[in-house]
Amino acid sequence: MVVLPHVTAVRYVTPLREGGSLPGLMEADDLGTYVVKFVGAGQGRKTLIAEIICGTLGQALGLPIPDLVTVDVAPALAGGEPDQEVQDLLRASAGLNLGMDYLPRALDFDATAFSVDAELAGRVLWFDALVGNVDRSWRNPNMLYWHGDLQLIDHGATLTFHYNWPGAAKSADRPFDATQHALVACAPAGGQPPALAAADAALAPLVTADSLGAAVAAVPDIWLADEPGFDSPDDVRRAYVERLLARLAARPAWLPPLEETARTARGSRRSVASNRPAWLEGTK
Repeated sequence: MVVLPHVTAVRYVTPLREGGSLPGLMEADDLGTYVVKFVGAGQGRKTLIAEIICGTLGQALGLPIPDLVTVDVAPALAGGEPDQEVQDLLRASAGLNLGMDYLPRALDFDATAFSVDAELAGRVLWFDALVGNVDRSWRNPNMLYWHGDLQLIDHGATLTFHYNWPGAAKSADRPFDATQHALVACAPAGGQPPALAAADAALAPLVTADSLGAAVAAVPDIWLADEPGFDSPDDVRRAYVERLLARLAARPAWLPPLEETARTARGSRRSVASNRPAWLEGTK
């Protein structure tokens, strides 16, 4: 069982306006600094649930994902903020929220400046296909470089089946569209494609009822309570485990098309730079 560390926010530092949910940088009583996603944001608690499940599972699979904590936010913190939007968000998010360890001076992933080896690229792509991550495109890669290592962030757009539980079973074998994925579409032409076969061999045995159970156990009860169609938070947890196990079992349906995309998309876009105007490329 995974239990996320719990901290109390003591100061709101600044909003991070890159994302639509307006996360904020906050200092906590453990002297740590965290990127906090708020339960009162427009996307709601299910983005936080997805962050926890995928972040915890990804770490169990050995993927580089910053540590997560739950963050208690007092509405009194809103009083010192001049921005009315921030004030409203903090008041709407009183209580439990989600924080990710802040990585100071981390660099945004740029395929023209950084390379990712085929093994790690394959593991990230395989994981994103498993959890249905629609938000790691070359336009918005949601990856950072920190101290020379890749870090995966922002998994709130995964597990989209939980927005329609009655139809969730139908999504198990759905193909994963990787044509715009940051580690496929932005790779240099002629480079090695993501090592998906090796990733499948290494990671699939680690996705078990136990590892998934540990990941969903990290989700606070309060975010799973009152879910329509379920009697208790534990019932919701079991549904997440069942759906992800079904997705894993459906690999014969979605893995071969993913491998084909990885092979063919490499030459379709040399890099982000290829989308710049010709005069920036030094060509006519």
